[in-house]
Amino acid sequence: MQRFYVDPDISVAKTLHTDFYTDTAMYQLAKEKIFAPSFQFIGDQQQVPEAGSCYPFTYLDGYFNEPLLLTRSNNGALHCLSNVCTHRGTIVVHEACKAAQLRCRYHGRLFHLDGKFKSMPEFKEVKDFPAESDNLTQLPVFKWGPLLFASLQRNSDPAPYLQDMIDRVGWLPIDDFVLKPELSKDYIVQSHWALYCENYLEGFHIPFVHAGLNAVIDFGNYTTELFRYSNLQLGIAKDDDDTFDLPASSPDYGKKVAAYYFFVFPNMMFNFYPWGLSINIVQPLAIDQCKVSFVTYVWNPDKFNTGAGSDLNTVEMEDEEVVEAVQLGVKSRFYEHGRYSVTREQGTHHFHRIISSILNP
Repeated sequence: MQRFYVDPDISVAKTLHTDFYTDTAMYQLAKEKIFAPSFQFIGDQQQVPEAGSCYPFTYLDGYFNEPLLLTRSNNGALHCLSNVCTHRGTIVVHEACKAAQLRCRYHGRLFHLDGKFKSMPEFKEVKDFPAESDNLTQLPVFKWGPLLFASLQRNSDPAPYLQDMIDRVGWLPIDDFVLKPELSKDYIVQSHWALYCENYLEGFHIPFVHAGLNAVIDFGNYTTELFRYSNLQLGIAKDDDDTFDLPASSPDYGKKVAAYYFFVFPNMMFNFYPWGLSINIVQPLAIDQCKVSFVTYVWNPDKFNTGAGSDLNTVEMEDEEVVEAVQLGVKSRFYEHGRYSVTREQGTHHFHRIISSILNP
């Protein structure tokens, strides 16, 4: 795995070897090594609004295809469970519903809403039953305002992924953010998932690719801050219009902040604008294809589609064009590595360093 080593000194480092984007074995390895321990955005608390609510979903559909289930117990506790019956492996809950318990329709096995085994017909003669393995696997679920996150690894901690973002914009009334499904959209991009992420992780291309965004963002004051499994690109406005009204408690107080661009490893973007939040989730579909889901939350509708957060579809189309060109280029026999701009590509270098540390523990 030494071909995937990335030097911690950005001034001498080379980018990831192109095998990371073109080798099918690496694509599969990323599933378990990079994605499985991570926390993924899985939806909104509106999906399980009250006691007894059950909401089945597929975790990273097209990549993991893992059937999971959100439930809310009578005491209001939220649970993320495997949606596969521990008897013969069928799906337990097929559609959103409200229920007092979970019943497998195949052979009648019952579970409590927290996934604990309850009963099973015709099993009196079975020895050493029930066991812990007869419960539905319970996975860690994390709630921030209306946003829900989960991991496939039971011992995963959300803090290294999400806490730095929460601390930085904790003054925002995140509980007041309202999901707008009609403003949300999916895009199919013909590129490796990591290439799409790398493009997001640097503002270096803004003056060359995004004329509209460059007109409102002060590129000279564009900065990147690095955290353990996340980073922040701070977009400063050229004028006082369409900026956040920051509280004195914010570390950015006094700055003309037009956008907070948070990347959470390995594949989530949280773009905070004065009007609300655009979450971008990059879901691998194939070694050379990914789905990018834009999930829109509005906080201040009067400012929607203004400033840095305006015409996001055009920005996406511009990004897709360059990323798909990179997908073609990384397969060239004449390209193996690139180098980093020390001042403009810290985020991409940080992303590569995390991947390198996982592949070269």
